Amino acid sequence: MPEFKLPDPGEGLVEATIIQWKVAVGDTVKTNDIVVEVETAKSLVELPIPWDGTVTELLAAEGDEVEVGTPIVLIDNGDGGGASGGGGAAASGGNDPAEVTDEATAASDDLVPTAPEGGQGGTESKREAMLVGYGAIEGSTTRRKRRRGASGAEAEADATPQRKAKASPPVRKYAQDRGVDINQVTAAGPTGIVRRSDIDAFVDGGSSPAAPGDDPGGAPTAPEVEGASAPATGASAYQRPVLDRSGEREERIDVKGVRKMTAQAMVGSAFSAPHVTEFITVDVTRTMELIERLKADRALRDLRINPLLVLAKAMTVAVRRNPGVNAVWDEDAQQIVQRNYLNLGIAAATPRGLVVPNIKDADLMDLRQLAEAMTDLVATAKAGRTQPADMSGGTITITNVGVFGVDTGTPIINPGESAIVCFGAVRRMPWVVGSGEQERIEPRWVTQLAVSFDHRLIDGELGSMFLADLAALLEDPARALAWA
Repeated sequence: MPEFKLPDPGEGLVEATIIQWKVAVGDTVKTNDIVVEVETAKSLVELPIPWDGTVTELLAAEGDEVEVGTPIVLIDNGDGGGASGGGGAAASGGNDPAEVTDEATAASDDLVPTAPEGGQGGTESKREAMLVGYGAIEGSTTRRKRRRGASGAEAEADATPQRKAKASPPVRKYAQDRGVDINQVTAAGPTGIVRRSDIDAFVDGGSSPAAPGDDPGGAPTAPEVEGASAPATGASAYQRPVLDRSGEREERIDVKGVRKMTAQAMVGSAFSAPHVTEFITVDVTRTMELIERLKADRALRDLRINPLLVLAKAMTVAVRRNPGVNAVWDEDAQQIVQRNYLNLGIAAATPRGLVVPNIKDADLMDLRQLAEAMTDLVATAKAGRTQPADMSGGTITITNVGVFGVDTGTPIINPGESAIVCFGAVRRMPWVVGSGEQERIEPRWVTQLAVSFDHRLIDGELGSMFLADLAALLEDPARALAWA
């Protein structure tokens, strides 16, 4: 029987974590049916099966980390032999299912479409079969099929989504050794993480199974894309976990997925590019007045109109006036690569860590088009569905700590770029206006901007001119018309 192997997603990713099986043993599947949801170092992806047939065995458990090319499910397609295409191969030489353990690991990250629906032209048929339909299934839902011969009660149980517990690998192993289905254990602590004490209580009858609609693990609700909210008031929307003294004194959490990739990228950037950071404080009262007028525009009512949008538009103008910040250092060739296009990255805080999707050719967009692109970017990032193609090819980035009520920071440059702008909280503050006899103090909307840049190719003059232009555009957005 053919094995469906974990496809190669590209983008340098070599492993993924099984998050949720969409099928069970005995289910009938058709070509392009979604069989499993996996997470890699970039996002969540649902994988379609490339054959018709019946599921005979699941070779990996939910929570298992699997290397690319490893068989994860056996399909009986009726001919008893290997199927062409789709990452499937004859069972000979495949992994012994007995080798697959039930020890779950914490979530890793993303197998993402490298081809739109229908596959990539010019690629081999096997690769196309593996990737066909990815675009079509984005954001779709798949219901578990009724098992053949299942009773009414069994069918109803199949149709009910199962609660997925949040727990560390040692705790999952502890539950397994005691014969407990960890998904039936309710976490006592406020973080929603199942601990050994919760399993003991469950065995002793002190805990009841969670209802299907219960929160599956109490993962913190991540804030929206950094800076995509209204001016910060000092209180973050991020629901932080609290210290839990009811269980183990210490826990070790495997660093995987987005967090692992981010850590490696930041270390590489910090120790390869000489960083310089400059700061400026800006009166953005006119920008805030513009935002209120735009919000009142009926043509823009369905879009996200906020300070980040104006900053993004100002970035496109400031980069056009200072193109040197939109370049990158090629260490191998010892050359500066000047980009004559602008892919604007927006740092996004998600439940799976920080990602930096970018808006392709942002400099060619008008304000409405930019607002639409940022609205889509926010929705996709919040859903954890940002694709690798959307996170590659960035040329300059905005990170907004203001959404957390923070005034400023010294951001690390995103790998492959040479500059990153930090957007602080927008606050009402006393500000000196006018001059001479007209000088007075008034309450104004004020923020701080910072820019970190690679000093190998951006000197102090260029970095300062870019930051000054950016500040001038936020201080008086009308300048964008003259400078565009």
